[in-house]
Amino acid sequence: MKQLAANGLAEGFWLRAEKQTGGKGRLGRKWESPEGNLYCSTLVHTKPDDPPATSLSFVSSLAVFDAIKICLPDAELELKWPNDILLTGHKLCGILLERSENRVIIGIGVNVAVVPEVEGRVVTSLHQAGVNSALTAADFLELLAARFAHRLETWRSAGLRKTLDNWEKLAHGIGSPLSVTIDKDNRIEGQYAGLSDAGALRLRKPDGTLIDIHAGDVEAG
Repeated sequence: MKQLAANGLAEGFWLRAEKQTGGKGRLGRKWESPEGNLYCSTLVHTKPDDPPATSLSFVSSLAVFDAIKICLPDAELELKWPNDILLTGHKLCGILLERSENRVIIGIGVNVAVVPEVEGRVVTSLHQAGVNSALTAADFLELLAARFAHRLETWRSAGLRKTLDNWEKLAHGIGSPLSVTIDKDNRIEGQYAGLSDAGALRLRKPDGTLIDIHAGDVEAG
């Protein structure tokens, strides 16, 4: 996708792989990619009036959420900052953004058929959650691409705050206890207090201090 983007690939194109051999996860984690799941990427050309490119993570997670809801309308889904989707508390997908100048490549992986082994994470798949086993990764991508186009248009036309408000409605509730690992020596606990206008995680510490977190691993409780 990087080479295609550098050669002038148009926005809206999606690339899907049956299996990845060089994939990477967030924060340098190992990326598992068993066959049967969705591994795809798309390209966004940012414009001068667009919201910050980093906020495309919210666009992406909302689009994945929408597509899953089409498949599992009664599912207990929850968004987790910055770009996780949890199904009854189980991780279901991964999202990664990579930017070069005005081009942003968005990589998305969704566990459609297979539950991969992920160290330290409780993971599930759409099939395990009850989606008809006839649903393929290609089928899910059709749903995802349509929802992504819709969410991207909202991000551009209505501004970032609208996208953040939509995200907050689907995330853990205000006041939920969270712990955030910034790095191996820095862990912060507090209560979820929403998102800043820039999309940072707002955390209220036990002493009442309100802080904005721009990067880190979030866990409930």
